[in-house]
Amino acid sequence: MRSSKSRSRNKNNRSRSMGNIINRVFDSSGPEGKVRGTPQQIIDKYNQLAADAQLSNDRVAAENFQQHAEHYARLLSDAQREAEAKREQQERHNRERQQQREQQQQAKEQKVDGTGDQPDIADAGPVGFADESQDSGLVDTPEEKKSAPRPARRGRPKKSEAKDADVAPQDAPAQDAPAAE
Repeated sequence: MRSSKSRSRNKNNRSRSMGNIINRVFDSSGPEGKVRGTPQQIIDKYNQLAADAQLSNDRVAAENFQQHAEHYARLLSDAQREAEAKREQQERHNRERQQQREQQQQAKEQKVDGTGDQPDIADAGPVGFADESQDSGLVDTPEEKKSAPRPARRGRPKKSEAKDADVAPQDAPAQDAPAAE
């Protein structure tokens, strides 16, 4: 059997956030018994009870009902303020993500169109006099990459290349061997 101490300790350690307070159903133990409903419904009920108490000239009960209504009004306003702040933060986050997507899309379109940032020609110096050891500051374009020669193949050559390069023709005399007469 569990002790009451461990239960109370665990109960105190729970977080106060219990989901959506605006739509949550509360059981309020007021002076006239239990009132059950959402915070807005409880506020309306306690305000109605306070009005009834005022009509019957019971100022103490009216003040008590108004205090109960005020408590739930504070709960409701805090929850609404939190929800509004969360909504604004989410909207701000969504706008930032949308702007990033638009920037990425523009960058992709510029790459495809070739209208991306181009280096200033005046900064490159005179044509034909550039020192090849220095970087000219120009960027290789996709068109230049296609026309550039491919690097030599690694690995075994194709069969047709092997015959042409490695095997000397048989009817030609060997150059190192002395000619037989």
